[in-house]
Amino acid sequence: MDELKKIIRDIPDFPKKGILFKDITTLLSDGRSFHRMIDLIAHRYVGQKIDKIVGVEARGFVLGSALAYKLGIGITLVRKPGKLPYTVRKITYDLEYGTDSLEIHEDAFNPGDRVIIADDLLATGGTVAAVVKLVEGLGAELIECAFMAELDALGGRKRLPDGKVFSLLKF
Repeated sequence: MDELKKIIRDIPDFPKKGILFKDITTLLSDGRSFHRMIDLIAHRYVGQKIDKIVGVEARGFVLGSALAYKLGIGITLVRKPGKLPYTVRKITYDLEYGTDSLEIHEDAFNPGDRVIIADDLLATGGTVAAVVKLVEGLGAELIECAFMAELDALGGRKRLPDGKVFSLLKF
């Protein structure tokens, strides 16, 4: 894991002073490391009955698509408002300063579908907590929230269902 962690670039003072940004694009652009990261996460779910991966806009699409492909299942997209062409379910949630909204197609799941929510990074957990509500509100069963990396100090895990969070890398 240390090998993968070393590839992620630190950007100080981005997007504002005092923030140490973890730039995952360096890992994504390295084919060998990207392949290894996806294999390590996917291995966790091999042999389980998983029906769909849920990818969270936008970097969750990258991780989610690769996991769905590796597991031989489909991906459902959660997007910003106005981006999905069919009837949607919408959730508005609080951010540190303001609110945001996400949407998912109302017919994204069959009743009881077993899903994994995939995103690149778990920080404060607000976005994925909202996605959990969307997924469960449509009758799917959340198996786990899977992340490439987690920023432990921000406590995002506390906002998600107990025992349903997996992060490959922790900072």
